[in-house]
Amino acid sequence: QKCGFSELYSWQRQRKTKQEFCLHDGPPYANGDPHVGHALNKILKDITNRFYMMRGYKVHYVPGWDCHGLPIELKALSEVKGAENLSPMEIRQRAREFAERAMEKQKSAFIRWGVMADWANCYRTFDPKYEANQLRVFYKMYDKGFIYQDYKPVFWSPSAKTALAEAELEYNEQHVSRSVYMKFPLLKSPPKLTSVIDGSSPASVLVWTTQPWTVPANQAVCYMPDSAYSIVKCTTTGEHFILAADRVEPTAAVLDTQFEVMSTCKGVDLADGSCAHPTIPGRVSPLLPANHVTMAKGTGLVHTAPAHGMEDYSVASHHQLPTDCLVDEGGFFTEAAGPELQNKNVLEEGNEAVIQMLQAAGSLLKEEKYVHSYPYDWRTKKPMIIRASKQWFVNTASVKATAQEVLKKVKVIPTSAVNRMFEMLDRRTFWCISRQRCWGVPIPVFYQKNTGECLINSETITNVIKIVEQQGTDAWWTLPIQQLLSKEAVAKAGGHDVLDYVKGQDVLDIWFDSGTSWAHVLEGAEQRADTYLEGKDQLGGWFQSSLLTSVAARKKAPYKTLVVHGFTLGEKGEKMSKSIGNVVDPDVVINGGEDHTKDPPYGADVLRWWVAESNVFTEVLIGPVVLNAARDDINKLRNTLRFMLGNMAGFNPETDSIPASEMYIVDQYMLHLLQDYGSKVTEAYKEYDYSKVVRLLQAFCSRNLSNFYFSIIKDRLYCEEEKDPKRRSCQTVLAEALDIVVRSFAPILPHLAEEVFQHLPYKKDSEGVFRTGWISASSAWKKPGIEEAIEGACAMRDSFLGSISGKNALEYEVIIVIEPGLLFELMEALQAEETSSVSQLNEIMMASQTTLLTELPKETPADANIIRGTFLINLEGGDIREESSYKVIALPITKAKCPRCRRYTSNSSSTPCPRCLKVIAGKGST
Repeated sequence: QKCGFSELYSWQRQRKTKQEFCLHDGPPYANGDPHVGHALNKILKDITNRFYMMRGYKVHYVPGWDCHGLPIELKALSEVKGAENLSPMEIRQRAREFAERAMEKQKSAFIRWGVMADWANCYRTFDPKYEANQLRVFYKMYDKGFIYQDYKPVFWSPSAKTALAEAELEYNEQHVSRSVYMKFPLLKSPPKLTSVIDGSSPASVLVWTTQPWTVPANQAVCYMPDSAYSIVKCTTTGEHFILAADRVEPTAAVLDTQFEVMSTCKGVDLADGSCAHPTIPGRVSPLLPANHVTMAKGTGLVHTAPAHGMEDYSVASHHQLPTDCLVDEGGFFTEAAGPELQNKNVLEEGNEAVIQMLQAAGSLLKEEKYVHSYPYDWRTKKPMIIRASKQWFVNTASVKATAQEVLKKVKVIPTSAVNRMFEMLDRRTFWCISRQRCWGVPIPVFYQKNTGECLINSETITNVIKIVEQQGTDAWWTLPIQQLLSKEAVAKAGGHDVLDYVKGQDVLDIWFDSGTSWAHVLEGAEQRADTYLEGKDQLGGWFQSSLLTSVAARKKAPYKTLVVHGFTLGEKGEKMSKSIGNVVDPDVVINGGEDHTKDPPYGADVLRWWVAESNVFTEVLIGPVVLNAARDDINKLRNTLRFMLGNMAGFNPETDSIPASEMYIVDQYMLHLLQDYGSKVTEAYKEYDYSKVVRLLQAFCSRNLSNFYFSIIKDRLYCEEEKDPKRRSCQTVLAEALDIVVRSFAPILPHLAEEVFQHLPYKKDSEGVFRTGWISASSAWKKPGIEEAIEGACAMRDSFLGSISGKNALEYEVIIVIEPGLLFELMEALQAEETSSVSQLNEIMMASQTTLLTELPKETPADANIIRGTFLINLEGGDIREESSYKVIALPITKAKCPRCRRYTSNSSSTPCPRCLKVIAGKGST
């Protein structure tokens, strides 16, 4: 609360700035508890939003939920006894209540994770204004000819009694079908083969299918015109069969017989032949050419049931064959299938009955189990069928070219994801958008009772939208048709009476619901978001449905950038499942489980750090090991921050800062590194590469601050007089470093960043880190030349420390010998006098005393360990390059240890050294 996080979103929306950043929230589904997938997604969005807000942008981010659809309906109904007797309005009421409960749960988790938003004003796809905007897009697309009604085969879920789109399927790789080999007796021999098939012995075409239940709907047998086919004689029965030349041997093996090839021909030679249907007396199945026939399995002759296959249907349309469907919504044979099959489930006893009929007719040659990949309903987890029915479609084929053109202008991160989206768009010829359920947005059409003709025009839609905007789509079910459909609209369509019409019963696919969110949520004339950021499953889902609806309605993409992240997995890379027991609950991560020794409470920042440090563009692993490492990383960071905070006491940057030009050179060097760090971090944030931000932060804190700078400035901080400019110089750097480091991780760890700001002694009434902008590192800090001096000194320090391996450096004095030249001049800038225990060079060397010479002293002991090294100086972008050699000699110091500063710079171990005496006497250099 102290941080003012809850008001942050509305505060930044009121700022006077022209720069806007819009991240449009893809709506999570309102049907379950918050999980780590949600955490990954929402936290990535929040890191992005906080970064842009700190950089002075006005952030537009409205969280939303996807509230309609079958999964919510099924879960809501599973809580009710006698659900099948509920009216549509009772179902809608229960589904709405279920969705509202799920949203509240998810919302409180998102807030706990530190996600910044105006939580009182979210969007929900069942809000009346949202539904009205959705219907506006629907009509715009209908009016432009992109939406149409048609009778054709679609993926159908018998378990849910509705059509589904391809995005709602999942494939079971271990599905077992009952496949059959059967014969269709030749009725009329193809004219080109009459000489070979003389009629002396019966001839048939051989056909294989994995779905015997579709045989009653057979209308043709298809062949591949360019392939070779053989007429064979069965050595067992003497019958003649026609099948693909490539499939003769495999088929004979399956049928446990031998085929003698009598003759071979091209597929085109089978033209104008026809067969008898194997189970329906009197029905003729013509032999027809088709390009979808494959030779990988089966016989190379394909049983064609137009009501149950997309390719079959196009063959039937081309040759004007019947496309009647003999299967109802629940997957049972209808009366039209005949008394033997009526009311039997096509995937169970109906399948068995057809196989028995083939057997009785003498047409069945072999039945065998066949394991293959088969589509299942993603929610009920039951097998699908393909079934022809009257549905509403988006003609994606006519939108596709523009959509792909528009997509080329969108920045996609990572770039590899864009190809998958292009491929998925390419494969999609139509999108079935009607669902035979009641929890959703109705397709706003009326049907003439007698002719079934549909009525939708600008008058009907305007009236329906007006009502929906005020009352929501419940009105479609609660109001009488006279209120929904006006006499004028009926008259305009050439009808007579409103009561000659009925309301349509279908609702829109939820991908159409969420895919039109741009029309409701995005603001301004352009209605275009800077960024959509979702998981990779949305390449075929929300990214695509949003693109298709937006391009169809207004010829442009609803986004400028797409960011695509991977899925969450267990820490060994395995899927999370309750049975394995590796499900990570974000609530347990934050608050701990029942047993805190097993599931400790890590807090929200650990969860956020896990998100940021992961390479989110691949699969993201989480588990106890990962979370412990994240906690340890944050603790190391806290220690670095604690050191800086602890040394800020009594320092006020406004009055006590030292100008950069008057600082120690090593302090100027730190400012130079800070400036570089700030710009690299900013670039990484702009590229959504938050794991790079974490790597830069960790490297800077451990390598540049803890291991280097902190270790050398302790003497200045603790032993110089409080207000000494030398001490103020490094405090100035620490204050800048603290500010820059905290701002750099604030989008990732907002709670820790605010905690630091609340403990800054000189920012008691500060507005906090988020209201005071991004990193401000002065460009004047950039001094490339300074690197050479400090890095040269560090090279010599490493030689010195290496030579005393692990011993206390303060027990030594260092002699550095460099021939006159550039390197010597750089070192002279750090130590003007020949020998010093208080120089900038000595501070870097961490010894008690340093001597800088141009040649070895004559009194160097014979057994002295002389370390030789070279250092390459590279200045003015490479214009000045000079390799200099140096010698380092470490000698045990002869002076006594100062009881105050612990350095060996005193004449006696009982009295402080000259520097400390000065400070104690208050005669500091101030």
